[in-house]
Amino acid sequence: MQRAICLQHVPFEGPGAFASSLSTRTVSLDRYLVPKDGLPKDAGDLLIVMGGPMSVNDSDKWIAEETAFIRSALRAGKPVIGVCLGSQFMAKALGATVRSGKALEIGMTPVCLTDDGKRDPVFGPGPEGFDVFEWHGEIFDLPNECVSLASSEIAPLQAFRYGNRAYGLLFHLEMEQDGIDSLCRECAPDLGKAGLTASHVESMAMPHLPQLHAMADRLIDYLLTSAR
Repeated sequence: MQRAICLQHVPFEGPGAFASSLSTRTVSLDRYLVPKDGLPKDAGDLLIVMGGPMSVNDSDKWIAEETAFIRSALRAGKPVIGVCLGSQFMAKALGATVRSGKALEIGMTPVCLTDDGKRDPVFGPGPEGFDVFEWHGEIFDLPNECVSLASSEIAPLQAFRYGNRAYGLLFHLEMEQDGIDSLCRECAPDLGKAGLTASHVESMAMPHLPQLHAMADRLIDYLLTSAR
């Protein structure tokens, strides 16, 4: 049986729809709340790195340790998905700068595929432009040896691929309704800064979740197939 490892940073940002896709394929899922539990012994057959309100530039010891763990998995050619903070961990692990963006991106945001994105095995079969769920204030530069897959007005780099089996996504394909509710509750000050309400964020997101979950499933399927 294949085994997926999920690194979480807060209890309310879990694997969401990724977990359903893994369960459908009879893939086991081990979760680690890294600031509390520490890191696993290995990255399994698929490493999923989730979001969180902290910054990869913070000085906590566990952040440096997780960065090194992710770097090792990437350099070993492991299948990896980094979501939001997870994508920032990937970018930092590969030597790129992570910095504040010009504005918060919260809720549904239109993104467009790059030329490389249009040829990507996961995103290429879908539409060239689509709306994604976001909740972040930091962005990153494109790491060396990576290709840019998608961009938005605020974040020129929304998604990148390292090699053929590692994807950094600043947005959330996996987000489910309870995850949105949790973010709105736990990170309420961000809503105020962005001039948004929880009800608006949820009502705008709900119609798009099935399409995002289909993309999440396609990503999981591609990476698990490549891991065999």
